Amino acid sequence: MSDASAPGFRPATIPIAAAPRKGPNLDGGLHVSGVIAFGLVLTGGLAYAGYSLIHDMNAVDESPLAIGAFALLALALFIALAFEFVNGFHDTANAVATVIYTHALPPLVAVIWSGAFNFLGVMLSSGAVAYAIVTLLPVELILQVGSAAGYAMIFSLLIAAILWNLGTWALGLPNSSSHALIGSVIGVGLANQLMAPDGQGTSGVEWGQAMKVLEGLLLSPVLGFVLAALLLLAMKAVVKRKDLYAAPEGEAPPPPWIRALLILTCTLVSFFHGGNDGQKGMGLIMLILIGAAPTAYALNRTMSDDMTPAFVQQSRGAGAVFSSHAGGGAAPDPAAARTRVAEALRSKDLNQPAVYAALAVLSDDIAASVQRHGAIRQVPAAATPNLRNDMYLAADAVRLLPADGATFSPEEAKSLKDYANLLNEGTRYIPTWVKVVVALALGLGTMVGWKRIVVTVGERIGKTHLTYAQGASAEMVAAGTIGLAEVYGLPVSTTHILSSGVAGSMAANGSGLQVATVRNMALAWVLTLPAAIILAGGLFFILRHVF
Repeated sequence: MSDASAPGFRPATIPIAAAPRKGPNLDGGLHVSGVIAFGLVLTGGLAYAGYSLIHDMNAVDESPLAIGAFALLALALFIALAFEFVNGFHDTANAVATVIYTHALPPLVAVIWSGAFNFLGVMLSSGAVAYAIVTLLPVELILQVGSAAGYAMIFSLLIAAILWNLGTWALGLPNSSSHALIGSVIGVGLANQLMAPDGQGTSGVEWGQAMKVLEGLLLSPVLGFVLAALLLLAMKAVVKRKDLYAAPEGEAPPPPWIRALLILTCTLVSFFHGGNDGQKGMGLIMLILIGAAPTAYALNRTMSDDMTPAFVQQSRGAGAVFSSHAGGGAAPDPAAARTRVAEALRSKDLNQPAVYAALAVLSDDIAASVQRHGAIRQVPAAATPNLRNDMYLAADAVRLLPADGATFSPEEAKSLKDYANLLNEGTRYIPTWVKVVVALALGLGTMVGWKRIVVTVGERIGKTHLTYAQGASAEMVAAGTIGLAEVYGLPVSTTHILSSGVAGSMAANGSGLQVATVRNMALAWVLTLPAAIILAGGLFFILRHVF
């Protein structure tokens, strides 16, 4: 009988070596000094925000907020900044994945570097994307953002976006914060419309603007895939350097010129991500501030007094254009004009003589109010809400009239465009302190929780290790696309563009794709909109009954 058949025989166990890690070591922790610095920066940012808020309110003699109102404001600001924080560690991880997996930068250095350029991107952003999000919201909720319905809107759409982002992050799925926020906005708009009696008198989603935004979100991953693939093929045809198309060996950094290219592309993606994604929270924070402290934030009181004559002149000129299209109808009083324009915006039925007559009255009333007080910054507290709402209604009507079939001569169109630009400058602005706290939230968020998404992008999209050229092509396409989107005021997804760019470079290189990962990413992409719509709509329904 052999030993193997003997009673009590135990075969010797042969230790099996663990499979080598496919990617770099991501387990290095933050030194205690880094944790202290993190805490100090966070505390300093919050203190600066509190000081600036109180200073702005005191500067215009805004009445001190009641304890309940102040607590509500603080909670709303906290949730808005929490969205940007989650956005940082969820979306920005895509920017650092390529430099980490090509060993161009150590992981900790990469996330700090990316966080710093996210900060700069937010600080230098234009604000156009911020208000592209705001224009999707129901008009009456924007005009009455300080109401119970306004706070329910803000809380529900932000909490829904945060919950979905955290869920996809926990699964390690690259998902778009922009996608989640847009879905939440649509959910609130639909719920707002469905909750109205007989569906009348209440607006829902601004579908014209929503379709423009959704087109950008839907096209961006396709562009990322195709352009990254084409760029990689073009590089192979033009740049005949074998080391550019090789995978990293061990932990050694790439050759200096390749390393510089990879760091540059990471820097650009981080900067443009901050400039685009950071604005989404800024627009919502401005709505919160306008609702809680309208005297301080409803109007841009930093506009120069020297602009007053031009402002009055443009308002009078626009009023004349509106009057010429009013068909000689009777002019309503300002209150009735305000109501008429608001109803036309809700019903999307603007190209009517009565609406033109109402817009003419609003334009003349805006000019008279600014002229009477001498400048926008001198408008008293009692007149601020009405003036801000009139300016918002007039600007939104000018934006939507062409889509409703209105036709103007070239001179009239230029006059209305210049007028709308002035109105937007007077109502759509971002104070420096808001940019600072959003930049801090996004930058600090970059340094937390980044590992899950980095591993997915670096290891689980392609079947082979990411090469230097693949990382650079995906990053260059992402940086260019996001930068152009900010110029045109369109919110796009850093996550979708970059992760699809990596997939495109893998496909063009013949490296193969991991079907399970790509399928899960596509599933998250498809489910984000309906999931965010349902979450936000349900939360809005609940909170409307709570407030």
